[in-house]
Amino acid sequence: MMLADVAQASAEIGATPARSEKIAALARLFRSADPGEVPVVITYLAGRLPQRRTGVGRRTLGERRPPAAAPRLTVTEVDGALTRIAAVSGTGAQSERKRLLHALMEAATESEQQFLIRLISGELRQGALDALAVEGLASAAGAAPADVRRAVMLGGSLGAVAQALLDRGPEALGDFRLEVGRPVVPMLARTAKDVGEALDRLGPCAVEEKLDGIRVQVHRDGGTVRIWTRTLDEITDRLPEVVAAAGELAAERVVLDGEVLALLPDGRPRPFQETAGRVGSRLDVALARESVPLSPVFFDVLSVDGSDLLGLPTAERHAELVRVVPERLRVRRFVACDPSDGETRRAADRFVGEALGRGHEGIVAKALDAGYNAGRRGASWLKVKPVHTLDLVVLAAEWGHGRRTGKLSNLHLGARRPDGSFAMLGKTFKGLTDALLAWQTERLLELAESHEPWGVTVRPELVVEIAFDGVQRSTRYPEGVTLRFARVLRYREDKSPAEADTVDAVVAFHT
Repeated sequence: MMLADVAQASAEIGATPARSEKIAALARLFRSADPGEVPVVITYLAGRLPQRRTGVGRRTLGERRPPAAAPRLTVTEVDGALTRIAAVSGTGAQSERKRLLHALMEAATESEQQFLIRLISGELRQGALDALAVEGLASAAGAAPADVRRAVMLGGSLGAVAQALLDRGPEALGDFRLEVGRPVVPMLARTAKDVGEALDRLGPCAVEEKLDGIRVQVHRDGGTVRIWTRTLDEITDRLPEVVAAAGELAAERVVLDGEVLALLPDGRPRPFQETAGRVGSRLDVALARESVPLSPVFFDVLSVDGSDLLGLPTAERHAELVRVVPERLRVRRFVACDPSDGETRRAADRFVGEALGRGHEGIVAKALDAGYNAGRRGASWLKVKPVHTLDLVVLAAEWGHGRRTGKLSNLHLGARRPDGSFAMLGKTFKGLTDALLAWQTERLLELAESHEPWGVTVRPELVVEIAFDGVQRSTRYPEGVTLRFARVLRYREDKSPAEADTVDAVVAFHT
């Protein structure tokens, strides 16, 4: 496939607000692609590189080269060129990367150059591309979108599913099943304002503690244990405590969903940053374990001894969880069989209060008759946090004053629009410790797109959890709303910008 075809499809997708037209453009592109090229094509259209980073800076990208007169670059050639650029290291690496990039750019037409510059710099954002790609693939191959979506969730890779589907047709989707040792994209929860609203929306449900930890998916196959994060990064070697806990399970082959967190001697959670720092550390694991021990807490089971449990209702999956997992490793829960009963509602309120009293974030309510919808933010799981919080993206930061001179302090916060761009909602410098100021200054300078007298604009890649007291109308910001008394709780490097909260979610707090 020619790069020009991908660049043209990208322009079409970005130019139209109509979902149906975006899907049609993707389907046309997929039909004309070789199956082996599709994983790279999808990655490009999502604004990502298979190589992740190339080492090419904005200054080098800004050095324009004479364009080719006619298209001649293929997707495979471009992928190979970027792989060679990313592999450059050692003395003279910057000059060699520049030479290779210039050669690539001189082989590209003007429109292809613009596409490549935006792609390499991280500025190519098509908006919910992965979800649209599922629909486009289904249309191109004559498959049911739900079947494609399930295969992606269980296979863990949109590119791998696309290649198999376009190569062999819909029957290839049967290859993608829940397997011990292959992680699945986890189920996520929507938000409810309080536990009463959650009970009203779900009916009979389980009310579980919402833990302030790192989501983990644990796979045990006999004596082999592997652990993944919610973003499907494997972290088995960093969590010996979880590996040991998996050895206590009453099943030889099992897949569990849960959280890992650091606890104080009284059982209350330690600050999230301590848990995140321990999980993210690649230093001496034995030393880290001694200073910040971690505890796993499981709340769902997806497979037991060869049986796929995804389609079973919550109540039946929990029965299996009880059978397989010792009580001390299971999440606390309260079952509201009749949410309309006054005493049940009062008991649910008491459970929320007790969870908060133990230092947890809040609760997650789960409909008793719901299956496990891997990869979806389903309506059958609702999270409730008494303190309003949003996961927003940092768009820019201003230099501080006084004792914060020399530090990037005041953050510009953005929520996700339907087209994948971000709308600024306001600013905050509150909640920042000296250590966090130093860390965010270093990190934001790495992400800087432009340097201004007042601060920097940055690539919208860093997610920050913001607490706030409410949402109010404001003509100062593009969506007409802003946050009241916003303050930083923590950075969420375990989340991608695509998982940030939407403008609609913010507006819902006002209405």
